[in-house]
Amino acid sequence: MGISAIVTATAVVGAVGLLIGLFLGIAAIKFEVKVDEREEAVLGVLPGNNCGGCGYAGCSGLAAAIAKGEAPVNACPVGGEPVGKKVAEIMGVEAQTGVRKVAFVKCMGTCDKAKVDYAYHGSMDCRMVPFVPGGGPKSCSYGCSGYGSCVKACPFDAIHVVNGVAVVDKEACRACGKCVAACPKHLIELVPYEAKHLVACSSKDKGPVTMKACEMGCIACQLCKKNCPNDAIVMEEFHARIDYEKCTGCGICKEKCPKKVIV
Repeated sequence: MGISAIVTATAVVGAVGLLIGLFLGIAAIKFEVKVDEREEAVLGVLPGNNCGGCGYAGCSGLAAAIAKGEAPVNACPVGGEPVGKKVAEIMGVEAQTGVRKVAFVKCMGTCDKAKVDYAYHGSMDCRMVPFVPGGGPKSCSYGCSGYGSCVKACPFDAIHVVNGVAVVDKEACRACGKCVAACPKHLIELVPYEAKHLVACSSKDKGPVTMKACEMGCIACQLCKKNCPNDAIVMEEFHARIDYEKCTGCGICKEKCPKKVIV
């Protein structure tokens, strides 16, 4: 091959490369997706757990929503108030104060308190137990199965099964809501961290039925409701519920409860 052929081939390759480079450069400018600098800044202060507790698909989804004004600056349950303040500063708005929440398991039917109808040897998965006879081996079909689906769902190691019932570590909980979604019996709810008293029962059975199934069940006697000076307790489907906005933490309901299910 002659020198002229080599030079020609080199020139052609170089020209093609130059044209491709120019094309890609123009395309990059024309189709550039502009990213809001605030979105990147917000994403930088979010904890990065991608737990979905905020209702968005990970921290990047929340950051985009905050930057667009579609989500409040304190929407991250994991970061809490400290992260909310940083995000508010980035967005140039006043920090919104929110109530810190933690998960709470509404059941005290431990192995020594809840009666059992039969020995269960099936799948150790709470999501499968509702399909077996009686909704599980425990006499109370509303009680915690104790097989730990919530434990597996928690990304913060904040919930563990103790003596047959899931128990939440308040200090480790970040209120992401993963355990709430994982519980097939809807026994877990997010409550104010500062709540003084909680009703640890979810039974919807009448008093006599509840008493036969568990020593620690709410029997709907209404003594807590009748003695509450702030009208903070209501009865729903044969069990008590506390209105945390009205509750002052006086403790009268706990004292009056004969079954000691208000903790």
